[in-house]
Amino acid sequence: MTANAIYLATIWVIPVVVAVTFHEAAHGFVARLLGDDTAWRLGRVSFNPLKHIDPVGTILLPGMLLLLGSPFLFGYAKPVPVNFRALRSPRRDMVLVAAAGPAMNIALAILAALAFHLVGNLPTTGGQWLAENLRNALLINVVLAVFNLFPLPPLDGGRILVGVLPPAAAAPFARLEPYGIPILIGILFVLPMLGPPLGIDLSIVSRVLAIATSAVIDAIIYLTGNG
Repeated sequence: MTANAIYLATIWVIPVVVAVTFHEAAHGFVARLLGDDTAWRLGRVSFNPLKHIDPVGTILLPGMLLLLGSPFLFGYAKPVPVNFRALRSPRRDMVLVAAAGPAMNIALAILAALAFHLVGNLPTTGGQWLAENLRNALLINVVLAVFNLFPLPPLDGGRILVGVLPPAAAAPFARLEPYGIPILIGILFVLPMLGPPLGIDLSIVSRVLAIATSAVIDAIIYLTGNG
C-alpha cells in the first residue's frame, strides 16, 4: 500500500468508524435508559468499533461507491438489537431509540465543525491532516443522519414513522421492514440507471437526500462560525 493510499485511508476510515460506532452505541444507550437492556447485556452499548462494524457494509461498500464517484454513499453497520416490547412506552420509546442514532451523528458533525477552529494552532502537516479528517467527519456524520432518517424501515426514519403513525397505518408499514434495504437500493441505485434509456430522470430521491445533506452541512458551518 502506498503512502498516499494509507493517508487517504486514515482521513476516511477514522471518521466512518467513529460515526458508525457512536450511532449504534447511542441506540443501545437510549434503549437501556428506556427499559430495554438487550444491547447492554450483549455488549453492544460500547464505543469499541469492532462491536458495530460490518466489514462489507461499513468499509467495503462505502469505499467502492466513493471510488466509483457515486452521487450518494450507502452503507450499514451491525444493527443494535432492541426489544421494543421491553420499553416502558413502546410506541413513544421506539421513536426516541430510533432518533438517538441520527441525533448523535448531528452532534458529532457539530463537534467536528467546532474543532475546525483549532486547526490553525497546529503545525502545517498535522493541521492539514486534522482539517481533512474533520471535513470528512462533518460530511459522513450528516450523510449518515440524513440517510437514516429516510422514512422506510428498518432505517431510523422508518421506525420513527411507525412510532408516530396511527396503529392501523403503522402495522402494515412496519411489515415492509424485511424488504426495506432492497427497496432502498432499488430507489437509490437501480432506478437512476434505468432512467436515461427511458429518457426519464429517476434519481429524484438521491437528489433530495443530497440537497438535504448539503442544507444541513451549510447550517452547521454557519452556526459554528465557519461560514
